[in-house]
Amino acid sequence: MRIVFAGTPGFAATHLEALLKADMEIVGVYTQPDRPAGRGKKLMASPVKQLAIENNIEVFQPLNFKEQDARDQLAELKPDLMIVVAYGLLLPQSVLDIPTHGCINSHASLLPRWRGAAPIQRAIEAGDTVSGVTVMQMEAGLDTGPMIQKVETPIMPGDTGGTLHDRLAKIGSEAVVQTVAKFESGPVLKEIQDDSLTCYAHKLNKAEAMINWHQPADLIVQKIKAFNPAPMCFTLLGDSRIRVLKAQVYPQNHYSIPGTVLTVNNLGIIIACKENAVVLEQVTIPGKKPMMVSDLLNGKHPFVENYVLASEQ
Repeated sequence: MRIVFAGTPGFAATHLEALLKADMEIVGVYTQPDRPAGRGKKLMASPVKQLAIENNIEVFQPLNFKEQDARDQLAELKPDLMIVVAYGLLLPQSVLDIPTHGCINSHASLLPRWRGAAPIQRAIEAGDTVSGVTVMQMEAGLDTGPMIQKVETPIMPGDTGGTLHDRLAKIGSEAVVQTVAKFESGPVLKEIQDDSLTCYAHKLNKAEAMINWHQPADLIVQKIKAFNPAPMCFTLLGDSRIRVLKAQVYPQNHYSIPGTVLTVNNLGIIIACKENAVVLEQVTIPGKKPMMVSDLLNGKHPFVENYVLASEQ
């Protein structure tokens, strides 16, 4: 099959790499335009573009498909199938209709749950115990198309947004390779989604990464896991922004103001929440690399008991 691939971040690059290893015929790659990145704000090619160039595949980077020229360019590739993974553009029906077999998408959730931009992080934040990837036939709606294949993986207690992302990228890429084989062998069975079971996975933003100690401890810990490695949860100690990489629920009844440091011991820094407490185990303080809190305490960093951390009221 003549395949066009569309994707941008590392999650998508893992899928493209799997297709190349399976000797699929990739006739073109679409990705987002190069963006400024790093301290120098130099234009950087996406991981998908870098992989395509390494494999001598022609790369296309339209801003969108509103212009007829962009759609004609895609049609000239004569694709049998277009595979879309975290591309970053909502494709119009006029584009979905170009490939012979339409477009398929690898989405990092067990649809119909968690449609939208951040399904991996929202699943952990919500306390889900299972996640997965759904390969679906694309239609004009956002992640609403009929499902072709699902693969599941448990969300483990130690999972973060980063670890679950990497695992889903691997199993999702394998599922896409299998789905292509289904299209090659004949008619493909599809299951319509039940819209009543869906949740919307809103895009992450830095403002919501500030820890609100007025929430229950379990919700705070789930968010800390979900937002690691980005945008990374943080709290304030005086004027210092403390990024929190790892924390656990500490089952302690108290009558303290949420955000109060209840105690500092060999477990870490224990902070009062609306319900129970949270023990900070690994943090990043300004000017330092990530460190275990026990190491910070051994170095006598000035964390002060009974200091009320700034938080949302």
